[in-house]
Amino acid sequence: MLTIDPKEIPIPKLHHYLLGAIGPRPIAFASTVDAEGNDNLAPFSFFNVFSANPPVLIFSPARSGRTNTTKDTYNNVKIVPEVVINVVTHEMVHQMSLASSPFAPDVDEFTKTGFTPIDSETIQPKRVKESPVQFECKVIEVKELGTEGGAGNLIICEVQKIHIDESILNSDGAIDQHKIDLVARMGGNWYCRADKNSMFEIEKPITTIGVGFDTIPEDIKNSEILTGNDLGQLGNIEEIPNETDVNEYKLIELSELFVTLEENAIQLEKELHQRAKELLTENKVEEAWMTLLSFNNG
Repeated sequence: MLTIDPKEIPIPKLHHYLLGAIGPRPIAFASTVDAEGNDNLAPFSFFNVFSANPPVLIFSPARSGRTNTTKDTYNNVKIVPEVVINVVTHEMVHQMSLASSPFAPDVDEFTKTGFTPIDSETIQPKRVKESPVQFECKVIEVKELGTEGGAGNLIICEVQKIHIDESILNSDGAIDQHKIDLVARMGGNWYCRADKNSMFEIEKPITTIGVGFDTIPEDIKNSEILTGNDLGQLGNIEEIPNETDVNEYKLIELSELFVTLEENAIQLEKELHQRAKELLTENKVEEAWMTLLSFNNG
């Protein structure tokens, strides 16, 4: 394994390792104004939400690693502590990328990129009409992390108003993760699209407690087919199926397999583990458990 001391490699190389490993990163498409009211629009992938009460977003326009200059966005919020953070979708990603060009401070990126500026309700900076979610924010703190090239500047923002395009909502009034079609930054020139081909669901164990990895029988933990990730999925079940349920499942769902391989226990175990793995990909955790436990049952 390659081991790196950040103090011993050039900053550009360190930067590439950080961005290549930490991703996908959401994009803050930040709209600000300078002292004269000139609009600025720029994307930043050092960004996330950090609190719901109060609602706080943080992004970081870092110092240039080449010239050690600061971004127009950083300079603007030091004078006018307001920003609109617009989310970025696949439909607008190329226009957003254009806004990252090093235009002069007095150049209006709305004009350069073709985005439509619309007035905010509580702050001066404009919103991006094409973005389906826009956060009007007051900047409550700017925390400089250093004075050398590559140093970040944390812009801590409290959300004042949220504007959501109703076309991305589902029937429950929540944001539909398939409809919003977000993009995120990866390393180098790479982006990631959050669509049906890249997203999957895992139920969060907020109100439930899984049985845990340590309760899984050794013969299952030592499987040549199941991965650590598969075992983690098994460990998330609240209760391991009982013997009666396992026997019933075995008779109904697995009887043919047991009859076919009754003289070949090694192959039978492999087939059961493979079937359990397939069930786990369908999120049928209880069925996977019963399949695995059937080998030593009865």
